[in-house]
Amino acid sequence: MRRVVTGHDSVGNSIIVSDGQPARAHDFSSFPGFSSTVAWSTDPAQPVSATGDDPAPGVQSLLPAVGETRLIILTLPPDSTMADPTFDGPGYIAEQLEHSPGLAETFEPNGMHRTPTIDYTLVLDGDVTLELDNEVSTDLHTGDLVVQNATRHAWRNRSGRTVTLAAILIGTKQEN
Repeated sequence: MRRVVTGHDSVGNSIIVSDGQPARAHDFSSFPGFSSTVAWSTDPAQPVSATGDDPAPGVQSLLPAVGETRLIILTLPPDSTMADPTFDGPGYIAEQLEHSPGLAETFEPNGMHRTPTIDYTLVLDGDVTLELDNEVSTDLHTGDLVVQNATRHAWRNRSGRTVTLAAILIGTKQEN
């Protein structure tokens, strides 16, 4: 993935300060075809960087605190990949905990999870099913957008090819 970041020069003109791969990307060896890239993050306590310094490598948790954001690009292989006898479930969990701290801990064994965030998720390429509670689900296709209001959900790739999602997570206060 190419990521272009803008900023300002010494006199305030807008410039391109970075053009290339995001620094924080991981292809999971335990789950071939699964990748996660933290393309950017923001912290309301920090000023916008004129130099375009990349905050993603220093992120301690992929789960944003209130007011913080994370832009995460996910590539999901077909669910059938997990049925392959060579699939390394324990290895995948270990990789998730290492490379998706904060977020990985929210997952149930069946893939359902709930985060204290509002998520804007755009299907960049492919077909995926959004599963909610009580077996409610909806099929999504390239160009579809989901606004996830801190609901329990899972992504199911029942197609025969990978799907790519862009998710913007915004940390929010939750009702008790």
